[in-house]
Amino acid sequence: MKALVTILPKPSVLDPAGAAAAEAMKHLGVEGVGRVRIGKIIEIELSGSVDEARLHSVATDLLSNPVVEDYTLHIQA
Repeated sequence: MKALVTILPKPSVLDPAGAAAAEAMKHLGVEGVGRVRIGKIIEIELSGSVDEARLHSVATDLLSNPVVEDYTLHIQA
């Protein structure tokens, strides 16, 4: 079983890496590029039962910065 935690900057937070990537894509001829956000994905391999509330706690307290980042948690069988 795996848990995937996807972390992205909050929409209101400036993302200079995302802005640079968007500009680079435009210069490479990719049309229709809007906003680009760059974040991270953390894959956690799990054995046994899963305490989803505890995983949310870990994602909030350890893996992300809740002041400037949002996360989503997906558990895969």
